[in-house]
Amino acid sequence: MAENPSPVIRLPRYTKTDQQEILGEGDDPFGVAGTGLAFLPKEEHFGIRSGGRLVAHAGLLRLPVLIGDVATEAVGVGGVAVAPDMQGQGLARRVVAAALEHARTMGPQHALLFCRPPLVPLYQRLGWHLLEADVLVEQPEARLVPMPLHTMVTPLRDGARWPTGTVRLFSLPM
Repeated sequence: MAENPSPVIRLPRYTKTDQQEILGEGDDPFGVAGTGLAFLPKEEHFGIRSGGRLVAHAGLLRLPVLIGDVATEAVGVGGVAVAPDMQGQGLARRVVAAALEHARTMGPQHALLFCRPPLVPLYQRLGWHLLEADVLVEQPEARLVPMPLHTMVTPLRDGARWPTGTVRLFSLPM
């Protein structure tokens, strides 16, 4: 009988070894290498262990953004991962919910994430909304490029409204 996963915990760090413990040693664990994008590491980390093994992760990073003509910040959510043998047990929901609970203490009004098309329904079930606006992100060599992945947002405060207009991340994506 499989051991029940433990509660979500705050991780002091999240290393490549931790990621491999969850997703294995593939070259493209998130399926985004084809985008050619460079991504930022996250600063806050949340995880779930089962039988002493890390089986789920979500990371956070506070980011400066321009939405239309509104300069603000958002909490970027990224590195969401659930071990393949543990999927379908609600671990993504649990680890993302814990990360968002912490994100509510970080100041920004919204959280933002980028995902591949097959993951959009999962995040919609978790309360995220697909953003239709164009999103530009920085890349090395001072390039500004359109985000090829889907962008999704969720409010971190009651009544928070995402401004309209093109979104420009003043950093690499998370």
